[in-house]
Amino acid sequence: MPDEVLSQSEIDKLLSAINEGTINAEEVKTEDTSKKVKTYDFRRPDKFSKDQIRTLRMLHESFARLFNTYLSTHLRSLVSIDVASVEQLTYQEFVQSMANPSVISILSLPPLKGNIIIELNTEVAFAFIDRVLGGEGSASTKARTLTEIEDAMMKKFMESAVANLKDAWANVVEIHPHVETMESNPQFAQIVSPSDMVIIVTIQVSICGVEGMMNICVPYLVLEPIMSKLTTTFWVASSQAKDDTPEHVEILQRKIERTKVPFIVELGNVYISIQEFMTLRFGDVLQLDTNVQDQLKCRVGARAKYLCRPGTAGKKVAVQITHILNEAEEESLEGDDLTNG
Repeated sequence: MPDEVLSQSEIDKLLSAINEGTINAEEVKTEDTSKKVKTYDFRRPDKFSKDQIRTLRMLHESFARLFNTYLSTHLRSLVSIDVASVEQLTYQEFVQSMANPSVISILSLPPLKGNIIIELNTEVAFAFIDRVLGGEGSASTKARTLTEIEDAMMKKFMESAVANLKDAWANVVEIHPHVETMESNPQFAQIVSPSDMVIIVTIQVSICGVEGMMNICVPYLVLEPIMSKLTTTFWVASSQAKDDTPEHVEILQRKIERTKVPFIVELGNVYISIQEFMTLRFGDVLQLDTNVQDQLKCRVGARAKYLCRPGTAGKKVAVQITHILNEAEEESLEGDDLTNG
């Protein structure tokens, strides 16, 4: 039985009662060994253990990091996404907590049965839309339902979130999530009975300074087949094993091989003053710093990696790689460019 801390007034009253004989000191020393009754609400049964909730939090923290990286790159702006809480509620309590209107997406997760919900605050939604359309990412002055164009844009947002959710869940189960439909009124988003228990992952989202909440509602019925995998030990072990498997290395290699990078051939450089630049007219000739016999630099991304000679292949302009630069040659060429500049 846990120790209870008494206030000074309670201690004084206890000592006074013992001195007066109202309370027997031996009775105070004897611990109450009777069984304590714990209140249990059958309308809200606890379906998830603390370890399972902890694992779900770790899983969605991984999702938050992935989605944060994607949105920051996509919007080219400051984005912050953090998991605020993970708790279990009845579905009715979750529906009552949602604002009307909201951006509500109903998702299927094959091979898991059932649906989940991703609900996004309208202020964050309008900040995302404004930023995508070239604005600064300001929110709408008042909450309202989305237009058809805005709805299509938010579906793209949700599809991106779903792709990152799939990667985050990969350590536990391989899912193929898909956006089934989108709603604005919480009353039209009925995926389970009101009394069913659900996990609510509350994620704090900030886009261009506009803050709001994104809630992920996962019913117990969806997670029931994989409950045994929702443990910290399994999650950590599977993530480590996945990183070490040849299949994982092969997947990474295929992704790298499909990655597109810019390949640029520099014909030459010329440096002019701003005044000369302002006086350029159609037909003016600029003399480059390369000769006809010189080999041209090929850049992969921003780095010079090859030397080549220009030519043609059929009716198309082409280059032939003549030399692969090593690190010393790369630094030398970059240094020459800086010196010439």
